[in-house]
This record gives sequence, structure tokens and C-alpha cells, in this order.
Amino acid sequence: MAIVEQVPAAQWARWVESRSGVMIDVREPAEWNLGVLPGCEVVRLADLPAEVARLDRDVPYLIVCRSGNRSNEAAAFLTNLGYRAANLAGGMVALGLA
Repeated sequence: MAIVEQVPAAQWARWVESRSGVMIDVREPAEWNLGVLPGCEVVRLADLPAEVARLDRDVPYLIVCRSGNRSNEAAAFLTNLGYRAANLAGGMVALGLA
């Protein structure tokens, strides 16, 4: 498994801005209804393998979920495929949004 960069919750906005990154929320639709970070794309973790071809390998991705587990799995998956991906450590829980 790939070593995944862990972005502390308090630094997510700076991480995205400083890298011109894109956020992807890999939670389920019912979880998205509770709120999604501004500018975040939504792709269920189960759908990520089918969606990966549309992603740009030159763009850094910050992957988000509720607690950081699914997003870490997704970031490792993308990293293993040659994408630049990081995990939002602690997810929405760490931001106080879940």
C-alpha cells in the first residue's frame, strides 16, 4: 500500500489553495446531504475506480470522508495509480462537521 500524505484538518484549505488542488468527497450520498466542503467534488468510494479515468494526473487531490478511513483508502488507491493524492486526516469529524 502506498504511503499517503496526511493533511491535518486545520490545514485543508491552505493545502488545496497552495497546490491548486481539487477535493473529492468519497462518502455516500446520504452523508453528502449533511454537508460538503466548498468546491468539493463528490464521488462515492465504490464508484472511484470507474471515475478515475476522468481525473487529471497533474492535479493534486485531497480526499475527504467522514473519519478519514475511506478517504485514506481512496488516496492510497489513487497514489498507487500514479495520481497525486492526500488524505484529510480525521475527515469531516476532525472539522466538527460530522
